[in-house]
Amino acid sequence: MTLPAITLAGGGITAPDGYRAAGVACGLKPSGLDVALVVSDEVASATGLFTTNLAVAAPVVVSREQLARSGGRARVIAVNSKCANACTGAEGMRAARAMAAATADAVGCDPAHVLIASTGVIGMRLDTARVTAGIAEAARGLDRNGHLAAAEAILTTDIGPKEAAVQVSSPRGSFTIGGMVKGAGMIEPNLATMLGFLTTDAAVDAAGLDSALREVAHDTFNAITVDGEPSTNDTVFMLANGASGVHLDEATYPAFVAGLHELCTGLAREIVRGGEGATKLVAVRVTGAASKDDARRAARLIANSPLVKTALNGGDPNWGRLVAVAGRAGVAFDPDRTVVRIGGVTLYDGTTIFTERESDAATHLKEHEVEVAVDLGVGGACAATMWTCDFSAEYVHINADYRT
Repeated sequence: MTLPAITLAGGGITAPDGYRAAGVACGLKPSGLDVALVVSDEVASATGLFTTNLAVAAPVVVSREQLARSGGRARVIAVNSKCANACTGAEGMRAARAMAAATADAVGCDPAHVLIASTGVIGMRLDTARVTAGIAEAARGLDRNGHLAAAEAILTTDIGPKEAAVQVSSPRGSFTIGGMVKGAGMIEPNLATMLGFLTTDAAVDAAGLDSALREVAHDTFNAITVDGEPSTNDTVFMLANGASGVHLDEATYPAFVAGLHELCTGLAREIVRGGEGATKLVAVRVTGAASKDDARRAARLIANSPLVKTALNGGDPNWGRLVAVAGRAGVAFDPDRTVVRIGGVTLYDGTTIFTERESDAATHLKEHEVEVAVDLGVGGACAATMWTCDFSAEYVHINADYRT
């Protein structure tokens, strides 16, 4: 199969044809933008992935209902930050429905074609009056160039906006996929306060869109962790409006998935790179596993280990912590054949310890992007990668003072 040509494009969420966006300040935050709209000029195919946390936020409940009600169709995504509208009971549900209704009125679309998302403090009441006023203001300011303001409006403790876009050449012509994400703490999507919004001008039906997003999310948004904390609000939405004239079929589907994977991999890595207090982006690679599930499980546990993450922050090539986590992962594992590498430097190989190489590994750990690798030693052919970050004292400071 000929690989599709995938190139970076400018414009983020509005890079594909037929989309506009806006971000405004409605007063939920003490300062800064806090309400975003993303609107397709035409009704689009739509799909969503949501948190598996049983403490589910009101906007997730409403958006699930909307997708079922519309049969996988939408025109607009409305997002607020600062308040998660989670654990807020019947009042929170009323606020979420009011947010969706106000969006439909402001944009002038079918109420069923609105998707909503919220992020911020759990247990905070959503100020409906402020949010609806912000939505109305954002609707008046919708523009193809509003992508950066929208990406800023969805942030909480993130260090900056995260957006990207790619152009894909397929056998049927070129199309574009764009996106923006937020997430810094409570990140271990399981489909945390992670939100992701994707758009494309390819023509894709709702079933095909859902299939592609689920396939790609498995190794991108579900392969990252900051602190192992899936949130109440995790959401990824995707819209496909067909404005490019390229219709997804058997010939174009692989190119679409490849482009979506490229985009989502970059966005997912940026979430981790901007994790609360993070100083390093860390790739955790597990090889030699008996099954893909074993590889993923071991990689996830290593990536979430506080002992591993603090050692990485301190630049300590403590390979023993990696072996210990692999050994408790509950997967097929042979410590006498295990191999551990940090930055490509082998520190442990089948009970042979290479203490003299630790200085080389420590040098690698001074970089901003680092890699640790564990071969489980059972001769399997399966592998997996998780992306995480280190734990610093700043992570504790941010989360100790998050509400106060």
